[in-house]
Amino acid sequence: MTTTSVPNQATPPSPLRRAVGITLGVIVALVMAFFLFASLYADWLWYRQLGFDSVLLTQWTARVTMFAIGFVAMAVPVFVSIQLAYRLRPVYARLSSQLDHYQEVVEPLRRLAMWGIPVFFGFFAGFATSAQWESVWLWANRVATGTVDPEFGLDTGFYLFELPVYSAALGFLSAILLICLLVTALVSYLYGAVRIGQRELRISKSARIQLAILAALYLAVQAVSLWLDRYKTLLTEGDRITGASYVDVNAIIPGLTILAIAASIVAVLFLLTAVIGRWRFPLIGTALLIVSSLVVGVAYPWAVTQFQVTPNLERLETEYFQRNIDATKAAYGIDTLEKTDFQAVTDVSPGQLRADADTTASVRIMDPAVISPTIRQLEQYRGYYQFTDPMDVDRYQIDGKSQDAVVSVRELDMSQLGAATSWYNSTLVYTHGYGMVAAKGNDRTADGDPVFFERGIPTAGALTTGEAYEPRIYFGESSPLYSIVGAPDGADDIELDFPRGSEEGAAQTKTTFSGDGGPEVGSMFLRFIYSLKFQSTDILFSDAINEKSQILYDRDPSVRVKKAAPYLELDSDPYPSVVDGRIVWIIDGYTLSANYPYSSIVSLRDAISDTNTTALRVALDDINYMRNSVKATVDAYDGSVTLYAWDDEDPLLEAWQNVYPNTVKPLSEMSGDLMSHVRYPTDLFKVQRAMLGTYHVDDAASFIRRDNAWRTPNDPTQTQPVLQPPYYLTMQMPGQDDPTFSMFTSFIPASEGNTSRNVLMGYLAVDADAGAEDGVKADGYGKLRMLEISADVSVPGPGQVQNTFSSDQTISGQMNLLRQGASEVINGNLLTLPVGGGLLYVQPVFVQASSGTQLPKLRKILVAFGEEVAFEDTLQDALDTLFGGDSGASTEDGAVSPTPTPTPTPTPTEPTTPTDPGAPAIGYEQALEQARQAMLERETALQNGDWAAYGEADRRLTAAIERLLELSEG
Repeated sequence: MTTTSVPNQATPPSPLRRAVGITLGVIVALVMAFFLFASLYADWLWYRQLGFDSVLLTQWTARVTMFAIGFVAMAVPVFVSIQLAYRLRPVYARLSSQLDHYQEVVEPLRRLAMWGIPVFFGFFAGFATSAQWESVWLWANRVATGTVDPEFGLDTGFYLFELPVYSAALGFLSAILLICLLVTALVSYLYGAVRIGQRELRISKSARIQLAILAALYLAVQAVSLWLDRYKTLLTEGDRITGASYVDVNAIIPGLTILAIAASIVAVLFLLTAVIGRWRFPLIGTALLIVSSLVVGVAYPWAVTQFQVTPNLERLETEYFQRNIDATKAAYGIDTLEKTDFQAVTDVSPGQLRADADTTASVRIMDPAVISPTIRQLEQYRGYYQFTDPMDVDRYQIDGKSQDAVVSVRELDMSQLGAATSWYNSTLVYTHGYGMVAAKGNDRTADGDPVFFERGIPTAGALTTGEAYEPRIYFGESSPLYSIVGAPDGADDIELDFPRGSEEGAAQTKTTFSGDGGPEVGSMFLRFIYSLKFQSTDILFSDAINEKSQILYDRDPSVRVKKAAPYLELDSDPYPSVVDGRIVWIIDGYTLSANYPYSSIVSLRDAISDTNTTALRVALDDINYMRNSVKATVDAYDGSVTLYAWDDEDPLLEAWQNVYPNTVKPLSEMSGDLMSHVRYPTDLFKVQRAMLGTYHVDDAASFIRRDNAWRTPNDPTQTQPVLQPPYYLTMQMPGQDDPTFSMFTSFIPASEGNTSRNVLMGYLAVDADAGAEDGVKADGYGKLRMLEISADVSVPGPGQVQNTFSSDQTISGQMNLLRQGASEVINGNLLTLPVGGGLLYVQPVFVQASSGTQLPKLRKILVAFGEEVAFEDTLQDALDTLFGGDSGASTEDGAVSPTPTPTPTPTPTEPTTPTDPGAPAIGYEQALEQARQAMLERETALQNGDWAAYGEADRRLTAAIERLLELSEG
């Protein structure tokens, strides 16, 4: 070993400086450790209070275990490789001057490098493997699915649970061996075991053995990886389908088998090199392996595609496309779809809706995406309250009859406190919202407002009678970041309950939280912990915090469920319900996978994005398996989380229950009242409709030809191209005996660009009512029903109907009247209903001020059937007008006498008489026609920039409106 002279060392530091440095280092380390401890301990307190501490312990145990495994698996081989390469180096190697220089630089750091390099790579490997703990734990708790793939005959559980772990393990082993090869080669070169020069490469015996064994192991791992790649072909996304096609089965899979065997042979040749010392055979084998991979992996599949498959696509690919169809339907739960040929009629006649009277009576005319400002104006009471926008849809039994409802809870809006904003108010006073508001979906007042059956502060209505009702909302979608609540018995109440006095002379009613909703924060130590967590010294020094205080945080229902069940993807639409006297949030949880063999991939984000759902964030986007495996509830008062196993046949849920035992309750423990508010989940239905656009066909031939592909129409009420959302509605599908709470959507032909015909091709509905029996799902729940509309008659699609509404001269004239002054017209959701032997469209029309206080009021109803349209004040009038004077159905708003729409009176600048003084007065219809014609001419003049014509048309419009007002007053 080459030695070098040691330079004169500097004067060593004094003992005092060294002690100060060590002390400061220890203090910094202790502070960092305490911050880490505070964070972990706060998490532990939160989970323990919620009753899901086993979830956190499982995660901590799994992460630490996987980190240790990854660290050891990487650090030990790298350390051994470096040690062997160094200890077996040649003692008397002739080195070049350049290598001598390298050794002089490296030698002082050799000991540090021999330990530091393995530790460095070990930490990276540990963090990488700890991130994969869920896959490993799922593999360790895997279950059989009972379904086998059609190519290899393996249980689909192999693809869901095992293949991802085996692939990750092989990738990890490959990384270890590559790093070992690199460090071995580097050390051998630095210390003369490998010498390059004078057009030759010399390798010592020890280095040859070590390098050859590592290369053999690496090739062996690649051989196993190639063998596993055969199974991955069933998960590979192709041009048309996911899964092994004719080319995969007849070219790629055999090719991968050949390459796996060849790689194994080359690995054996490297082992022989370690013994006999000849590199020629393994190097030749490696070259042949590379050439073979190009031939059997690229050239041969290309030839099969070009000369066999392309000219004979349908004959050769039918079997594999059928595999894809069957697997995709099973993976998304659409294999039980019930299809019905629907000969839709487009003609109208009196009494046509008599057989569908129950469905038309339940038509929702209150759009939850429009009326939130109205609810806010009528029910907000104070600026610091707010309601969700859009509102939610539920149903309740009112007087023994199911009533579709538009609902929301009154939550806090802390941004509106204004000058009252302070830590004391935000944390200790304004702690909760108050009460639920529920309105009938199918009714309206004379003024166009919702008809409430639950409202007010204090709460009153059909949901609060006959049982103890807890209206306070401590846990909601807009709750404060954290609140500190609770006090000993007899202490003064400081939490604002609601802004009305329950005692004479009181302006407010106050309360104290009495539940178990968060970790205790009474002791000074716990206050210090949460001061660090929320970076607030007020928690530490506030006198209002006492020994009974609790701190409530992570209060969003979705956040709480996600932390209690981290393996679930949650529905984007949690909704509140009154269940057994408590307001609870109901949230649907999904198990997802991208490893179901032969099932096609869909983007979850794209599938569920529509008018009501935007800006989504999902943990797993590209999926090919989805189940609504869990129904979760979060109590709005105390935040308690309950998970129910909704799909006990889901293998992923079964495996996760093995990972997190005793966290999910069986369905049998779900109460009948809760069951009556459970509904079919929105996001699952959106994903299913995205797949059914293509996979509504049953035979591969039609699938290959793509002669009947559909898509979801865009929302016709929006200016931007965004999908129309599905809607909940109580209705009776053809073939059903009674109306059922359902969700529905429609389909139009799929096409490229803007050439699509907006005509209906299909109509999909799902039974969303789970019944009301304790622990038992209704028989029909989740039943998918598809109406395949006959092509013999053209049924207008949503876009076409919306265009008809906008272009109809009579409707357009009345719409322009509604827009007079500072008014704005809002088209509500365009609903499609299979009634009267055809498809009926219903769209509520709201009017609100274009600025200032906006209060959308229902003013008109648009309806269409075939080519016929009507536009009236109520749904009853609109249907009767549409169907020849008598639709045969009675709607909830039939008894309503709407208040006439107020029309602003303009200030005249010239005489407003529509004709000369001596001319006879015109009637209402003539004045309406003059107003319509004047508006059209005014719009034309405005577009042409003809201001003289614009002024003349505006004067005639003003005169016509004045005449209409006179006639209305008369």
